[in-house]
This record gives sequence, structure tokens and C-alpha cells, in this order.
Amino acid sequence: PVCGYEIMQSSVPEVMVMTGDEVNFLSGQVELEKYTSYGIGPGIGQHPRTLLLLKAVLIAAKGSLVIDADGINLMAKDKSLLKYVPENSVLTPHPGEFDRLVGKSESGYERMVKQLKFSKEHKVVVVLKGKHTSISIPDGHCYFNSTGNPGMATAGSGDVLTGLITGLLAQGYQPLDASIIAVYIHGLAGDIVAGEVGEQGMIAGDIIENIGNAFRIIER
Repeated sequence: PVCGYEIMQSSVPEVMVMTGDEVNFLSGQVELEKYTSYGIGPGIGQHPRTLLLLKAVLIAAKGSLVIDADGINLMAKDKSLLKYVPENSVLTPHPGEFDRLVGKSESGYERMVKQLKFSKEHKVVVVLKGKHTSISIPDGHCYFNSTGNPGMATAGSGDVLTGLITGLLAQGYQPLDASIIAVYIHGLAGDIVAGEVGEQGMIAGDIIENIGNAFRIIER
């Protein structure tokens, strides 16, 4: 939306910002032809016209798609959107978002069973964020991450992960590989922050600042 333009340009001057026609919510035409990967959901809100925009993106997307946050919440409100989700898309819910999408679970095991079922039925990768983030794929396999710490449960941390996955997809990584690498790097960056300043005061920006350090560690 137009209201976010100056905020983005002043806080993150190195990014390129394009706005829609509306001042306070996303709507309008979708032109995705020039892009190979897309991330949608963080900060988009749940306005009814934004739901229509999400539907348009799902239908128009020809590359790799990452869906997070309000993208998932909108699908939870209107389950008919699920039939438009392209195969091999990556969904990155936290447990609350996932429960809204598929129904409440009484245990972590029950939620994992639903996660595996969802991946198989919709032919997507599901990155279920948590203490040991799990990554499920349509063939029934599930991968668990070993990096990360409780300090990362902070506003914007999941949005950083969405950006990481989308960026790796843009570099040509397959959805599963992009998800596994991004989740590991995301957690490792958080562990670097925790080792330097502790977990209590960690913010999403700290994680971003250490992504390069995390890549450097695994590239040695």
C-alpha cells in the first residue's frame, strides 16, 4: 500500500519499493511475469480486497511461491483459495497459523500428522516453525532443524525466514533445498546473536545482520 512507501524507503534505503493503488491495503493488478520467485503474506493484512489480490497472485504465479503470515490467515478464512496454490509452493506457518488453517491440534504429534497430510494433499512444502522447525514434503518425508533458540520467537523473525527462502528460490534452488538451507541459516544466525548478546533482547534485525556470518560458517 502507498502508506508503506516512505517507511520502507527511509528504514531500508537499499530496497526497491513498488506500491499498489490503495493507501492502506494491498489490492490491484498483479504483474508477475518478470519474476522467478515470490514471497507473500508478511504485513499484507486481511482486508477483503487483499484476499482477492492473494487469489490473483496464486493464479498468476509461474515461479516459486512462498506464503506466510496473513497469506496463510487469509487462506484459513477462505479455504477455497487452497485449490489455487501452485504445486511446490512453500508455506511457512507458526503453530497458531497452521491450526487456523487445518484445525486445532491437541499435541505436537497430531499437528505433525496434519502437516504431512497437508503437504501430500496440496503438493506443497510446509515449513512449520517452532523449537525444532519441521519441513514436510509431498512424498511423506519430514526434516527437522537443529539450529535456533527461544530468543528468536520475536516479531519479524518469521518474515526474515520468508525472505531467505524466497531469495534462495530466486537463485535457482529447489523448494525443499531452499527451505532446508534457509531454516538452518536463519537458526544459525539467531544462535550467533544469542552467543554475543544473549536471547532476551534479540530482535529480527539482529538476525538479519548475522545472516552473512551464518553463511560464512557453513561455507568454510
